[in-house]
Amino acid sequence: MAGSNLRILVVGAGIAGLAVARTLRLAGFRPEVTERSSGGGDTDIGIYLPGNAERALREIGLADPVRPLGQVIRRQRFADARGYELCEVDLGRLWAGVGECRALPRSDLHRVLLSGAGGEVRYDTQVRGLDLTRDAVTVTFADGRQAEYDLVVGADGRRSAVRALAALGGPARPAGQVVYRSIVTGGPLLADWTGLLGERAAFVAVPMGAGRLHCYADEVGTALPADPLARVRERFGGYGGPVPAILDAMDQVQVTRTDEVQLGCWSRGRVVLVGDAAHATGPTLAQGAAMALEDALVLARALDRSATVPEALESYESRRRPRIKWVVDRTRDRDRTRDVPPPLRDPVLRDRGNRIFQEHYRLLVAPA
Repeated sequence: MAGSNLRILVVGAGIAGLAVARTLRLAGFRPEVTERSSGGGDTDIGIYLPGNAERALREIGLADPVRPLGQVIRRQRFADARGYELCEVDLGRLWAGVGECRALPRSDLHRVLLSGAGGEVRYDTQVRGLDLTRDAVTVTFADGRQAEYDLVVGADGRRSAVRALAALGGPARPAGQVVYRSIVTGGPLLADWTGLLGERAAFVAVPMGAGRLHCYADEVGTALPADPLARVRERFGGYGGPVPAILDAMDQVQVTRTDEVQLGCWSRGRVVLVGDAAHATGPTLAQGAAMALEDALVLARALDRSATVPEALESYESRRRPRIKWVVDRTRDRDRTRDVPPPLRDPVLRDRGNRIFQEHYRLLVAPA
Protein backbone atom coordinates (compact mmCIF):
# COMPACT_ATOMS: atom_id res chain seq x y z
CA MET A 1 0.00 0.00 0.00
CA ALA A 2 3.01 2.30 -0.39
CA GLY A 3 2.01 5.84 -1.33
CA SER A 4 -1.68 4.92 -1.24
CA ASN A 5 -4.56 7.31 -0.63
CA LEU A 6 -5.51 5.47 2.55
CA ARG A 7 -7.64 7.67 4.80
CA ILE A 8 -6.02 7.42 8.23
CA LEU A 9 -7.03 9.07 11.50
CA VAL A 10 -4.53 9.15 14.40
CA VAL A 11 -6.26 9.82 17.71
CA GLY A 12 -3.86 11.37 20.22
CA ALA A 13 -1.02 13.86 19.82
CA GLY A 14 1.32 12.63 22.52
CA ILE A 15 4.58 10.80 21.87
CA ALA A 16 2.87 7.75 20.33
CA GLY A 17 0.47 9.67 18.10
CA LEU A 18 3.03 12.13 16.77
CA ALA A 19 5.51 9.32 16.14
CA VAL A 20 2.84 7.44 14.15
CA ALA A 21 2.05 10.58 12.16
CA ARG A 22 5.76 11.03 11.40
CA THR A 23 6.37 7.45 10.30
CA LEU A 24 3.22 7.34 8.19
CA ARG A 25 4.19 10.54 6.37
CA LEU A 26 7.66 9.17 5.72
CA ALA A 27 5.97 6.11 4.17
CA GLY A 28 3.87 8.30 1.84
CA PHE A 29 0.58 8.41 3.78
CA ARG A 30 -1.24 11.58 4.85
CA PRO A 31 -2.85 10.96 8.24
CA GLU A 32 -5.11 13.31 10.15
CA VAL A 33 -4.25 13.83 13.83
CA THR A 34 -6.71 14.78 16.57
CA GLU A 35 -6.13 15.49 20.24
CA ARG A 36 -8.79 15.76 22.95
CA SER A 37 -6.85 18.33 25.01
CA SER A 38 -6.32 21.99 24.18
CA GLY A 39 -2.62 21.42 23.61
CA GLY A 40 -1.59 23.79 26.40
CA GLY A 41 0.06 21.01 28.40
CA ASP A 42 0.45 20.45 32.12
CA THR A 43 3.35 21.19 34.40
CA ASP A 44 6.45 19.85 32.68
CA ILE A 45 8.17 16.66 33.78
CA GLY A 46 11.36 14.96 32.68
CA ILE A 47 11.83 11.84 30.62
CA TYR A 48 14.70 9.37 30.41
CA LEU A 49 15.28 7.76 27.01
CA PRO A 50 17.36 4.54 26.86
CA GLY A 51 19.50 3.73 23.84
CA ASN A 52 16.76 1.99 21.87
CA ALA A 53 14.67 5.17 22.00
CA GLU A 54 17.48 7.13 20.32
CA ARG A 55 17.79 4.42 17.69
CA ALA A 56 14.08 4.76 16.91
CA LEU A 57 14.40 8.56 16.72
CA ARG A 58 17.32 8.12 14.34
CA GLU A 59 15.27 5.81 12.13
CA ILE A 60 12.50 8.39 11.82
CA GLY A 61 14.99 11.20 11.17
CA LEU A 62 14.56 13.07 14.47
CA ALA A 63 17.73 12.18 16.38
CA ASP A 64 19.55 15.31 15.23
CA PRO A 65 17.02 17.83 16.62
CA VAL A 66 16.92 15.90 19.91
CA ARG A 67 20.72 15.69 20.26
CA PRO A 68 21.26 19.26 21.58
CA LEU A 69 18.55 18.79 24.22
CA GLY A 70 18.96 17.52 27.75
CA GLN A 71 22.00 15.51 28.83
CA VAL A 72 23.57 12.24 27.75
CA ILE A 73 23.59 9.70 30.59
CA ARG A 74 26.56 7.33 30.59
CA ARG A 75 26.11 5.45 33.84
CA GLN A 76 23.40 4.20 36.20
CA ARG A 77 24.28 4.07 39.88
CA PHE A 78 22.14 2.09 42.32
CA ALA A 79 22.40 2.68 46.07
CA ASP A 80 20.56 1.65 49.20
CA ALA A 81 18.32 4.09 51.04
CA ARG A 82 21.27 5.47 53.01
CA GLY A 83 23.11 6.27 49.79
CA TYR A 84 25.70 3.48 49.95
CA GLU A 85 26.52 2.01 46.55
CA LEU A 86 24.97 -1.29 45.50
CA CYS A 87 26.04 -1.55 41.85
CA GLU A 88 26.43 0.42 38.66
CA VAL A 89 25.72 -0.12 34.96
CA ASP A 90 27.91 1.21 32.15
CA LEU A 91 25.28 2.47 29.71
CA GLY A 92 27.79 3.09 26.96
CA ARG A 93 28.72 -0.58 26.98
CA LEU A 94 25.12 -1.78 27.38
CA TRP A 95 23.83 0.25 24.41
CA ALA A 96 27.00 0.16 22.27
CA GLY A 97 26.08 0.42 18.61
CA VAL A 98 22.45 1.21 19.48
CA GLY A 99 22.21 4.76 20.78
CA GLU A 100 22.95 7.14 23.62
CA CYS A 101 20.80 7.39 26.72
CA ARG A 102 19.42 10.86 27.37
CA ALA A 103 17.36 12.76 29.95
CA LEU A 104 15.44 15.86 28.91
CA PRO A 105 12.20 17.72 29.60
CA ARG A 106 9.27 15.84 28.11
CA SER A 107 8.01 19.07 26.53
CA ASP A 108 11.25 19.35 24.52
CA LEU A 109 10.79 15.87 23.07
CA HIS A 110 7.15 16.64 22.33
CA ARG A 111 8.07 19.81 20.40
CA VAL A 112 10.51 17.88 18.22
CA LEU A 113 7.89 15.22 17.47
CA LEU A 114 5.21 17.84 16.80
CA SER A 115 7.45 19.62 14.31
CA GLY A 116 8.43 16.33 12.70
CA ALA A 117 4.87 15.02 12.40
CA GLY A 118 3.93 17.48 9.68
CA GLY A 119 0.37 18.56 9.06
CA GLU A 120 -2.01 20.14 11.53
CA VAL A 121 -3.17 18.69 14.83
CA ARG A 122 -6.85 19.32 15.57
CA TYR A 123 -6.96 20.08 19.28
CA ASP A 124 -10.08 20.05 21.50
CA THR A 125 -11.39 17.21 19.32
CA GLN A 126 -12.90 14.19 21.04
CA VAL A 127 -13.98 10.93 19.45
CA ARG A 128 -17.41 9.91 20.72
CA GLY A 129 -18.29 6.97 18.47
CA LEU A 130 -16.78 4.37 16.15
CA ASP A 131 -18.91 2.43 13.68
CA LEU A 132 -16.81 -0.44 12.33
CA THR A 133 -17.58 -2.15 9.04
CA ARG A 134 -15.47 -4.57 7.03
CA ASP A 135 -13.99 -1.87 4.80
CA ALA A 136 -14.12 1.35 6.85
CA VAL A 137 -14.63 3.08 10.18
CA THR A 138 -17.12 5.90 10.61
CA VAL A 139 -15.96 8.23 13.37
CA THR A 140 -18.35 10.48 15.26
CA PHE A 141 -16.73 13.46 16.96
CA ALA A 142 -18.01 15.30 20.04
CA ASP A 143 -19.31 18.20 17.94
CA GLY A 144 -21.52 15.80 15.95
CA ARG A 145 -19.36 15.76 12.85
CA GLN A 146 -18.82 12.37 11.18
CA ALA A 147 -16.09 11.18 8.85
CA GLU A 148 -15.15 7.85 7.28
CA TYR A 149 -11.63 6.38 7.43
CA ASP A 150 -9.85 3.31 6.14
CA LEU A 151 -7.86 3.07 9.39
CA VAL A 152 -8.13 4.58 12.87
CA VAL A 153 -5.03 4.49 15.09
CA GLY A 154 -5.72 4.81 18.81
CA ALA A 155 -2.69 6.56 20.30
CA ASP A 156 -4.64 8.16 23.15
CA GLY A 157 -2.87 6.70 26.14
CA ARG A 158 -3.72 4.58 29.15
CA ARG A 159 -7.27 5.94 29.35
CA SER A 160 -7.87 5.41 25.64
CA ALA A 161 -11.32 6.32 24.34
CA VAL A 162 -10.57 4.43 21.12
CA ARG A 163 -9.86 1.25 23.09
CA ALA A 164 -13.24 1.47 24.80
CA LEU A 165 -15.23 2.51 21.72
CA ALA A 166 -13.73 -0.29 19.62
CA ALA A 167 -14.46 -2.84 22.39
CA LEU A 168 -10.80 -3.79 22.63
CA GLY A 169 -10.63 -3.61 26.40
CA GLY A 170 -11.75 -1.86 29.54
CA PRO A 171 -10.03 0.68 31.77
CA ALA A 172 -6.39 0.43 32.74
CA ARG A 173 -5.83 -1.54 35.95
CA PRO A 174 -3.93 -0.11 38.93
CA ALA A 175 -0.52 -1.74 39.32
CA GLY A 176 -0.25 -0.89 43.02
CA GLN A 177 2.27 1.96 42.85
CA VAL A 178 2.01 5.69 43.45
CA VAL A 179 4.49 7.67 41.34
CA TYR A 180 5.88 11.16 41.99
CA ARG A 181 7.63 13.25 39.31
CA SER A 182 9.34 16.62 39.46
CA ILE A 183 11.87 18.78 37.65
CA VAL A 184 14.24 20.26 40.23
CA THR A 185 16.57 23.19 39.66
CA GLY A 186 19.18 24.38 42.11
CA GLY A 187 19.71 20.91 43.58
CA PRO A 188 22.97 18.98 43.85
CA LEU A 189 25.10 18.46 40.75
CA LEU A 190 24.83 14.87 39.51
CA ALA A 191 26.64 13.30 36.58
CA ASP A 192 24.82 9.95 36.50
CA TRP A 193 21.40 8.36 36.70
CA THR A 194 21.19 7.84 40.46
CA GLY A 195 18.65 5.54 42.11
CA LEU A 196 18.20 4.81 45.81
CA LEU A 197 16.28 1.65 46.68
CA GLY A 198 14.45 1.60 49.99
CA GLU A 199 11.77 -0.48 51.66
CA ARG A 200 9.13 -0.95 48.91
CA ALA A 201 10.00 2.49 47.57
CA ALA A 202 12.62 4.07 45.32
CA PHE A 203 13.93 7.55 44.52
CA VAL A 204 15.64 8.32 41.19
CA ALA A 205 17.35 11.53 40.05
CA VAL A 206 18.71 12.03 36.53
CA PRO A 207 20.59 15.15 35.32
CA MET A 208 19.05 16.93 32.32
CA GLY A 209 21.67 19.66 31.88
CA ALA A 210 21.42 23.37 32.75
CA GLY A 211 21.30 22.51 36.46
CA ARG A 212 18.05 20.55 36.15
CA LEU A 213 17.23 17.13 37.58
CA HIS A 214 14.50 14.78 36.40
CA CYS A 215 13.24 13.25 39.65
CA TYR A 216 11.08 10.16 39.87
CA ALA A 217 9.99 8.37 43.03
CA ASP A 218 7.51 5.62 43.77
CA GLU A 219 6.03 3.74 46.66
CA VAL A 220 3.69 0.80 46.98
CA GLY A 221 0.06 1.90 47.37
CA THR A 222 -2.95 3.26 45.52
CA ALA A 223 -4.12 6.30 47.52
CA LEU A 224 -3.07 9.67 46.08
CA PRO A 225 -1.95 12.15 48.75
CA ALA A 226 -3.64 15.53 49.03
CA ASP A 227 -0.23 17.23 49.19
CA PRO A 228 2.23 15.33 46.98
CA LEU A 229 5.22 17.51 47.87
CA ALA A 230 4.65 17.00 51.59
CA ARG A 231 4.27 13.26 51.05
CA VAL A 232 7.53 12.98 49.07
CA ARG A 233 9.38 14.85 51.80
CA GLU A 234 7.82 12.65 54.46
CA ARG A 235 8.35 9.34 52.65
CA PHE A 236 11.90 9.99 51.45
CA GLY A 237 13.12 12.41 54.10
CA GLY A 238 15.21 9.70 55.75
CA TYR A 239 17.06 8.78 52.55
CA GLY A 240 20.74 9.62 52.19
CA GLY A 241 23.01 10.46 49.26
CA PRO A 242 21.76 13.42 47.20
CA VAL A 243 18.12 13.06 48.27
CA PRO A 244 18.06 15.56 51.20
CA ALA A 245 19.46 18.35 49.01
CA ILE A 246 17.04 17.46 46.20
CA LEU A 247 14.06 17.57 48.56
CA ASP A 248 15.18 20.98 49.84
CA ALA A 249 15.18 22.32 46.27
CA MET A 250 11.94 20.63 45.17
CA ASP A 251 8.98 23.00 44.92
CA GLN A 252 6.27 21.07 43.04
CA VAL A 253 5.40 17.44 42.38
CA GLN A 254 3.07 15.60 40.01
CA VAL A 255 1.51 12.44 41.41
CA THR A 256 -0.21 9.58 39.58
CA ARG A 257 -1.05 5.93 40.06
CA THR A 258 0.75 3.41 37.89
CA ASP A 259 -1.71 1.66 35.59
CA GLU A 260 -1.30 -1.37 33.36
CA VAL A 261 -3.07 -2.19 30.09
CA GLN A 262 -3.08 -5.80 28.92
CA LEU A 263 -5.21 -6.79 25.96
CA GLY A 264 -5.93 -10.01 24.14
CA CYS A 265 -5.87 -8.15 20.82
CA TRP A 266 -4.67 -4.70 19.75
CA SER A 267 -6.92 -4.32 16.72
CA ARG A 268 -10.51 -4.86 15.69
CA GLY A 269 -11.59 -4.36 12.13
CA ARG A 270 -9.75 -1.28 10.91
CA VAL A 271 -8.99 0.12 14.37
CA VAL A 272 -5.58 -0.46 15.94
CA LEU A 273 -3.94 0.64 19.20
CA VAL A 274 -0.36 1.77 19.74
CA GLY A 275 1.72 2.84 22.74
CA ASP A 276 0.14 3.01 26.18
CA ALA A 277 -3.35 2.56 24.70
CA ALA A 278 -2.32 -1.00 23.78
CA HIS A 279 0.23 -2.04 26.40
CA ALA A 280 0.86 0.45 29.21
CA THR A 281 3.06 -0.83 32.00
CA GLY A 282 4.96 0.58 34.95
CA PRO A 283 7.72 3.13 34.25
CA THR A 284 10.42 1.20 36.10
CA LEU A 285 12.28 0.17 32.92
CA ALA A 286 11.80 3.61 31.28
CA GLN A 287 10.53 2.00 28.08
CA GLY A 288 7.22 3.80 27.53
CA ALA A 289 8.46 6.31 24.95
CA ALA A 290 10.80 3.80 23.32
CA MET A 291 8.00 1.26 22.84
CA ALA A 292 5.70 3.94 21.40
CA LEU A 293 8.39 5.03 18.92
CA GLU A 294 9.04 1.43 17.93
CA ASP A 295 5.31 0.76 17.55
CA ALA A 296 5.10 3.65 15.11
CA LEU A 297 7.98 2.35 13.04
CA VAL A 298 6.65 -1.20 12.83
CA LEU A 299 3.08 -0.09 12.03
CA ALA A 300 4.23 2.18 9.20
CA ARG A 301 6.43 -0.56 7.75
CA ALA A 302 3.57 -3.06 7.92
CA LEU A 303 1.20 -0.69 6.11
CA ASP A 304 3.87 0.09 3.52
CA ARG A 305 4.64 -3.56 2.78
CA SER A 306 1.21 -5.22 3.10
CA ALA A 307 -1.44 -5.60 0.44
CA THR A 308 -4.38 -4.85 2.78
CA VAL A 309 -5.05 -3.08 6.06
CA PRO A 310 -6.03 -6.28 7.93
CA GLU A 311 -2.84 -7.96 6.76
CA ALA A 312 -0.81 -4.98 7.95
CA LEU A 313 -2.43 -4.92 11.38
CA GLU A 314 -1.84 -8.63 11.85
CA SER A 315 1.81 -8.18 10.86
CA TYR A 316 2.24 -5.22 13.24
CA GLU A 317 0.84 -7.02 16.25
CA SER A 318 2.66 -10.30 15.65
CA ARG A 319 5.94 -8.40 15.34
CA ARG A 320 5.45 -6.28 18.45
CA ARG A 321 3.90 -8.65 20.99
CA PRO A 322 7.03 -10.65 21.96
CA ARG A 323 9.01 -7.46 22.56
CA ILE A 324 6.24 -5.86 24.61
CA LYS A 325 5.89 -9.03 26.68
CA TRP A 326 9.62 -8.87 27.42
CA VAL A 327 9.27 -5.29 28.67
CA VAL A 328 6.27 -6.15 30.83
CA ASP A 329 7.96 -9.20 32.33
CA ARG A 330 11.25 -7.40 32.99
CA THR A 331 9.40 -4.42 34.51
CA ARG A 332 7.71 -6.76 36.94
CA ASP A 333 11.04 -8.46 37.65
CA ARG A 334 12.61 -5.14 38.58
CA ASP A 335 9.62 -4.14 40.69
CA ARG A 336 9.86 -7.43 42.55
CA THR A 337 13.57 -6.80 43.10
CA ARG A 338 12.74 -3.45 44.67
CA ASP A 339 10.08 -5.02 46.87
CA VAL A 340 12.40 -7.65 48.37
CA PRO A 341 13.36 -6.63 51.95
CA PRO A 342 16.67 -4.70 51.82
CA PRO A 343 18.57 -7.15 54.09
CA LEU A 344 17.93 -9.88 51.50
CA ARG A 345 18.07 -7.78 48.34
CA ASP A 346 21.07 -5.51 48.88
CA PRO A 347 23.77 -8.22 49.20
CA VAL A 348 22.52 -9.81 45.97
CA LEU A 349 22.70 -6.48 44.12
CA ARG A 350 26.19 -5.78 45.43
CA ASP A 351 27.29 -9.16 44.14
CA ARG A 352 25.58 -9.29 40.73
CA GLY A 353 23.33 -6.26 40.32
CA ASN A 354 25.21 -5.14 37.21
CA ARG A 355 24.40 -8.42 35.43
CA ILE A 356 20.79 -8.43 36.66
CA PHE A 357 20.00 -4.94 35.41
CA GLN A 358 21.81 -5.38 32.10
CA GLU A 359 19.82 -8.56 31.47
CA HIS A 360 16.60 -6.55 31.67
CA TYR A 361 17.52 -4.83 28.39
CA ARG A 362 19.11 -7.74 26.51
CA LEU A 363 16.32 -8.28 23.97
CA LEU A 364 15.91 -4.53 23.42
CA VAL A 365 19.44 -4.10 22.11
CA ALA A 366 18.30 -5.86 18.93
CA PRO A 367 16.28 -3.74 16.44
CA ALA A 368 12.48 -3.63 16.72
